[in-house]
Amino acid sequence: MSWDSAEAEADSSVSASGLLHICTWAIFSQNMKRKIETHHYAARLNDDFLQCAVYDSDQANARLIGVEYVISEKVFKTFPQEEKQLWHSHAFEIKEGLWVNPGVPEVIQKQELKGLASTYGKFWCTWQFDQGDVLPMGPPSLMMSPQKEDPGRIPDPSIQKRDAYYGISTPNMSKSRADIKDPESLDPNADRWRQTGKGWHVKLVDVLMALG
Repeated sequence: MSWDSAEAEADSSVSASGLLHICTWAIFSQNMKRKIETHHYAARLNDDFLQCAVYDSDQANARLIGVEYVISEKVFKTFPQEEKQLWHSHAFEIKEGLWVNPGVPEVIQKQELKGLASTYGKFWCTWQFDQGDVLPMGPPSLMMSPQKEDPGRIPDPSIQKRDAYYGISTPNMSKSRADIKDPESLDPNADRWRQTGKGWHVKLVDVLMALG
């Protein structure tokens, strides 16, 4: 099933603005003890590319905390190694039931998730609200996706709190998604920390300005 046809079946997950609401978690690359619940509002540009405005909640007073780009496996394979290392995979969080479209029946959202399980994302967080910043401060942080092993695991209390809020069951969704096909192979250059034990930290450097 193509992304477009799957999306057509998931109309109830699309807001009045035409954006798809996704609730999941993200992890700071430079400190993977820091895990935040995120709310993506995604717009599809074409079959291979989505762009998401990311907020800290689904409330009217939610803070815009960053942006994520989502690309197909086909496009990801064309990237040089240096670029691939900035991206994370989505297969685990989708199959585990962490990635959800709130308000959408599982049988409907599952059709779209089949096409998204093989995608990759690049998420820059510009507002580190979890450490008490009342405004966006400092350089952006690169974010990683949840994974099976520590430090990529999301704590059970966080999952239970999210599930209670939406009246859903992550374990039940995980069972429902067991038949979603795993990507043929996850590129080892993505989720870089799993191979190297290292993250990314953005450091500003003084440079001479280009003046025409």
